[in-house]
Amino acid sequence: MALDSSKFLKCYGYDMLLGSIAAFYVITVPYTKVEESFNVQYDHLEFPGVVPRTFIGALLVSSLASPVILLLNLLHVPKLYGLVAVRLALGCIILSTLRLFRLQVRDKFGHQVEAFFVILTALQFHLLFYCTRPLPNILALGVVNLAYAFWLKGKVYAALNCLIFATIVFRCDILLLLGPLGLELLLTKSISLWETLKCCFWFALFCIGLTVLIDSIMWRRLLWPEFEVFWFNSVLNRSSEWGTHTFHWYFTSALPRSLLAAFPLFMLGVLLDRRVLLFVLPVLSFVLLYSKLPHKELRFIISSVPVFNLSAAIAASRIYNNRKKAFWKLLYFMMPGLLLISLGCTTITFMASYENYPSGHALKSLHQLGHLANRTREQWVHIDTFSAMSGISRFCENDFPWRYSKEEGIPEGELCLRKFTYLITEHPTVHGFKCLFTVDGFSKVRLQYGITPISLVRKPKVYVLGNTRNEDVMHRNWPGCS
Repeated sequence: MALDSSKFLKCYGYDMLLGSIAAFYVITVPYTKVEESFNVQYDHLEFPGVVPRTFIGALLVSSLASPVILLLNLLHVPKLYGLVAVRLALGCIILSTLRLFRLQVRDKFGHQVEAFFVILTALQFHLLFYCTRPLPNILALGVVNLAYAFWLKGKVYAALNCLIFATIVFRCDILLLLGPLGLELLLTKSISLWETLKCCFWFALFCIGLTVLIDSIMWRRLLWPEFEVFWFNSVLNRSSEWGTHTFHWYFTSALPRSLLAAFPLFMLGVLLDRRVLLFVLPVLSFVLLYSKLPHKELRFIISSVPVFNLSAAIAASRIYNNRKKAFWKLLYFMMPGLLLISLGCTTITFMASYENYPSGHALKSLHQLGHLANRTREQWVHIDTFSAMSGISRFCENDFPWRYSKEEGIPEGELCLRKFTYLITEHPTVHGFKCLFTVDGFSKVRLQYGITPISLVRKPKVYVLGNTRNEDVMHRNWPGCS
């Protein structure tokens, strides 16, 4: 029995570690934001968003989670547990593909590099936090992880096909990774141009046909979602309407925050092992090319993290092996410090992220505090645009007597006439309504003197207001607003 347990831990111990951390993030921060809503809410005809997205990933994840969802529905548990189940299912898919990549890391670079790869990944926040979030970037990440695994294994045509699938179906920007990788493989004579065209052309047509078939049915019009995304972002260049950053932002902000200790180590790894240079160059080119797009978000380049972690793990392994030599001794003493800094930064980032879904917490508190004895009277809640974008999804809703509206563009003076029982809004005052309580959200990180040099600054983000004409609401005791 002990031998079986030891064998199980040897095979799946690393997966259990990373999976446990990802599951912790899901359970403690179950809410989703607006960019995640499409893949979980299926209200795309009512709220289509700026650009259409494919249903293929959502269908895959929902099929995997459907038995659990069916059981939860039979047990009449809150809908939010269904969202948790779906996110855990997605996390299992992404971490399974990361496992395949990790096993190839072990086969090519050894058990010690594999161990450091897991340690560095576990101490980072963003990869494990995002791996359960139903974003197109994360669905693409799963396929890119497969491409990395095939690449390390030497199955380069399979790797290219994986990237083609990710580009055509999930994220057209993966083309910025596919291009540099294909060019490197051609220059190193790992592939031939004719064989590549013959192998990949028909697969690309299949992928286009698949997404057009499924998504045209779901969207009720002839559609290739990622082509429309490409046209919107690259041809029309309208993504900048959602904010811009400087060219170097990925290298000076996003990568240091996502990689933490792995950031300096990955640069060292490129110098220490020539083998890893061929793996890092296409991924580095991907980030460099993406930097030309003015609108930048960390999640856009999250698929680069596994390869950078590989380079960092190689550097950490080399430092450990040479720890008794004079020059390496200093690096060896610095490495635990870097890992502790990573742990501290991850803890702070998690605490900030926990506070980053204020409207989800607000609706949960309203359900608890606004539960009336008279359950025959309908409780009508209006959710404004900010609240719908910062944590509230259909999974947060309860059954009768609760009713919800996300109608946009209602003039403030008309809200009272609509006879809403409650408002969940970013505005502290609305005519005809009284502030019942507020929910704070993350504002910024502040440096200070003391035992804890860093503190999180919170400020009111969401206000729950009650209709002053509703006596049942006004006669209850509420926390009030400061």
